Amino acid sequence: MASITLNHVAKHFGPKVAIADIDLKIEEGEFLVLLGPSGCGKSTLLRMLAGLETVTSGEIHVGGKRVDQLPPSARDMAFVFQSYALYPHMTVRRNIAFPLIMRQFKWWFHIPVIGGLAKRRIERSPEVAELVEKTAKTLSLTEMLDRYPRTLSGGQRQRVALGRAMVRKPEVFLMDEPLSNLDAKLRSAMRAEITRLHGRVGGTFVYVTHDQVEAMTMGTRIALMRDGVIQQFGTPREIYTSPANTYVARFIGTPPMNLIEAHIEGDALRIGEALLPLPARLLPAARSVSGNTLLLGIRPGALTIGAPGEAGGLSGTVSLVEHVGAESVIAVGLAQARTAHEEEGEVAGEIMVTASGYSDLARGKPVTVGLNLSEAVLFSAENSRRLGDDAAHTA
Repeated sequence: MASITLNHVAKHFGPKVAIADIDLKIEEGEFLVLLGPSGCGKSTLLRMLAGLETVTSGEIHVGGKRVDQLPPSARDMAFVFQSYALYPHMTVRRNIAFPLIMRQFKWWFHIPVIGGLAKRRIERSPEVAELVEKTAKTLSLTEMLDRYPRTLSGGQRQRVALGRAMVRKPEVFLMDEPLSNLDAKLRSAMRAEITRLHGRVGGTFVYVTHDQVEAMTMGTRIALMRDGVIQQFGTPREIYTSPANTYVARFIGTPPMNLIEAHIEGDALRIGEALLPLPARLLPAARSVSGNTLLLGIRPGALTIGAPGEAGGLSGTVSLVEHVGAESVIAVGLAQARTAHEEEGEVAGEIMVTASGYSDLARGKPVTVGLNLSEAVLFSAENSRRLGDDAAHTA
């Protein structure tokens, strides 16, 4: 295992800034997830760690040793590609053993007959054969060792790619969206398998994905990126409950956090006609705002649906009901409140509520939405950052 430190790392492609001055410390044995939308720079950052992309400026240290000027082969890292990158003409056994064979590479390995015999001898040597068998057993690949990649399913190919990385016993595992080509059921199974693998083999894992479910279920910490900048760096719980800004708040969570425009009146928030007393923990944050307007961030699960006209809630009308198994997702158009959702296509003044079980609410029905402000966070209406002294850590 090795720690990874990035000091003011940047990457420019001509005038375009792909990575902008990133400082990051990844602890030994950590499972770090680089999360963000397509084009945010997460794969570029991973490739810089691997040595597949050069660093425009800054330094990368692995285990206290500077590596950004070293070739990929000297960095003791294993890379698992999105496309698996298996050798189609090699069996599963040879694919897994290939890194061990290349450790003993000689120039005459390129000679067809002689090189083939030499590679076969290395593959069949006791130490290599035992390590390949042990790795295959760990990944449930023992019965497939003599098959070719074309005969395997997507999940089996992914396990072979993992085995090829494991057999090297590297200090660091790098994974670039390895599950994106799998169907939903298999992706769920492979998430659990990779998490168990991390627990068994140790090592420092750096995992790239755009899927927040993968990030929240697998990572010990998450670095959420946008336009080459880390928006927040913390545990999944920290990022979910204490988002550093409205971008993080809206990126994490399904449905995402609601952002409602509110005005401060004493120790309460005015939203439309409703006056909602603030819990004590939010008062310092509310008093720190410039002016009297802010954004109230609240998760759909902290909202409840009540009868129309109930006191202490927001009046609205049901605009959509989706049933998703154990819960229902209800969209409510607020009568007088305004929302501040960033995504294109969002309906102004509409919030999302999740309710357990099957909801009988019908579209067009008037309701009152209750808010549990003990689970709310406050954001500045000017710069979108979270308010308060306990604001979440950003990298």
